[in-house]
Amino acid sequence: MQTNFTLAQLADPEMRESEQILRRCVHCGFCTATCPTYVLLGDELDSPRGRIYQIKDMLEGGKPAPDSVVKHLDRCLSCLSCMTTCPSGVHYMHLIDHARAYIEETHARPLPDRLQRLMLRILLPRPWLFRMALIGAQAARPFRRLLPTRLAAMLELAPRRLPGPSAVDRPQTIPAEGQRRMRVALLNGCAQQVLNTAINEATVRLLTRHGIEVVVAEGAGCCGAITHHMGDGQGSHAMARRNIDAWTREIERGGLDAVVINASGCGTTVKDYGHMFREDAAYAAKAARIAGLAKDVTELLAGIGLKEPVVLTGQVVAYHAACSMQHGQRLRTQPKALLQAAGFKVAEIPEGHLCCGSAGTYNLLQPVIAGQLRDRKVRNIESLSPQVVATGNIGCMTQIASGTEIPVIHTVELLDWATGGPLPAELQGRAGWSAPAVQAAAAE
Repeated sequence: MQTNFTLAQLADPEMRESEQILRRCVHCGFCTATCPTYVLLGDELDSPRGRIYQIKDMLEGGKPAPDSVVKHLDRCLSCLSCMTTCPSGVHYMHLIDHARAYIEETHARPLPDRLQRLMLRILLPRPWLFRMALIGAQAARPFRRLLPTRLAAMLELAPRRLPGPSAVDRPQTIPAEGQRRMRVALLNGCAQQVLNTAINEATVRLLTRHGIEVVVAEGAGCCGAITHHMGDGQGSHAMARRNIDAWTREIERGGLDAVVINASGCGTTVKDYGHMFREDAAYAAKAARIAGLAKDVTELLAGIGLKEPVVLTGQVVAYHAACSMQHGQRLRTQPKALLQAAGFKVAEIPEGHLCCGSAGTYNLLQPVIAGQLRDRKVRNIESLSPQVVATGNIGCMTQIASGTEIPVIHTVELLDWATGGPLPAELQGRAGWSAPAVQAAAAE
């Protein structure tokens, strides 16, 4: 793609990188076939190619982002399916992130939109505050029909029951069982440790069972993904710096073999820390080191090998590959291979490359499109008649579970149960998960 940036514009590192990304696009349109919003809406402006044209015009013009461009860029899920499809290697993730930061700097959003985005940036990264907000949401649920669409969507996704804080989320070192093979830091996440404490608990059990010492580092917290993808570079970088400092201290204290992440959206962001801080002299080297250590929990386990299962499995598992897992981190085979190694029958979900509509805060900011994508995903899942849906991202779990009665749990919970942990609470009492039922399924 031909570009026409001025030398003054190209003096800015972000603008310079975006110009290089834009020049790689050859207008082929392969990306349109795998873009969820284009598949749904059929509008070229809601395709990656269309958005790239709009971003080019917006950035070259150097003027405030117009409402028309903001509308179509806001509809982008950042699912990154287009990056998997693109034959030219267009790094759409960095381009759309820059475009969103530019919008936040230059565009005056309507007041209700600004307030909602501010609320999400404040609440979601802070577990204690998010917990208080969810308690309030439970009280407000009976009045959701009286609220605007976006607020009603937020209440609809709020859990009806909230688990208490978990002991594993406090700063500590949890020793390995038997001989120590590795020492890792665990990113506990922000919203996840409020919405579903079982995920981190299962992760710790699974890792320590495999001879891995787990460190929950003092000072580590939200990875910054939520604020980063909403265009708040200053806020996201501040959160990332705290994590980099916390994990660097652990490297200096006792060494780290990996930074383990069990929410794929967070993993994609932490693995990008090196790029985020490439122009920061004080943090560039440290950020690149942390990014190099970052691994999804299934990526780590696939590398060391899963223990033999200690229970008879054999249930049909529909594995949902989160977009940030399959497109962002390019981890496509490891989770499924681990589930198969644990004895589960893994079913491939039709249209598995399409987003479920969660996409960080997308289902809160664009509830109509998100709902359509969820319903499409659920129809494809239910066509398989699985006994459980497994995925590696808390946002996908919440989104899909809001549209189906099939239990949706994290991949590590199944792996934990298969190798000696408790049966996940969502599966207790369900058909096909009692010991006789499992034995019968395994015998078939």
